[in-house]
Amino acid sequence: MIKACVFDMDGTVSNTINSITYFANNALEKNGLSGFTPDDYKLMVGDGAKTLVRRMLDKNGCTDEAVFERVLKEYNESYDADFLYLTHPYDGILPLLDALRERGIPTAVFSNKPHPTTLKVAKALFGDRFTIVLGQREGCPVKPDPTGLKEILKQLDVSPEECLYVGDTATDMKTGKSAGAYTVGVLWGFRSEQELRENHADVIISRPEEILEIIDKQA
Repeated sequence: MIKACVFDMDGTVSNTINSITYFANNALEKNGLSGFTPDDYKLMVGDGAKTLVRRMLDKNGCTDEAVFERVLKEYNESYDADFLYLTHPYDGILPLLDALRERGIPTAVFSNKPHPTTLKVAKALFGDRFTIVLGQREGCPVKPDPTGLKEILKQLDVSPEECLYVGDTATDMKTGKSAGAYTVGVLWGFRSEQELRENHADVIISRPEEILEIIDKQA
């Protein structure tokens, strides 16, 4: 029986790819480097801001550590200062969260986005719908390490087998599997169905409301 649902943020509950593209390209261009398209960023995001910036610099052929630090600082600070720019919930997510709350099923966010920005985006887009919101924090490993997910499950007092972990990338599927949760891959996000299948998603869905069908089947 499913007693909780934990969601990735970017590419799962919130469409942030245009925001990421804007702030990442701005940070690159301020440092004399070339920017990229949203499709490029869909393949670079998902593993935290530091890894994203590393990938951005690698594609520019830049290995200068001082440049890395400047781009990372500019990206994080500018994004956090205008965190809703070009960002919105995916269609069907708000009704899904309301339906889960009506059923008494708590929901949470576990993201590799920096924790302060994760909190701000979740509050602004989703109000109080999430019981717990957890982003990337110093001292806590990023996904696919399951430490943060296990922390959420402990706070919700549910076992991994009683949790759906919902995401759009290989990183998410690895995170859920490592924690022992039932993994749900979504097709409206940043990555392909092939990637989700190759990383052993328990089920793959194309509409948010399908989560309710999964819960009903497991009742």
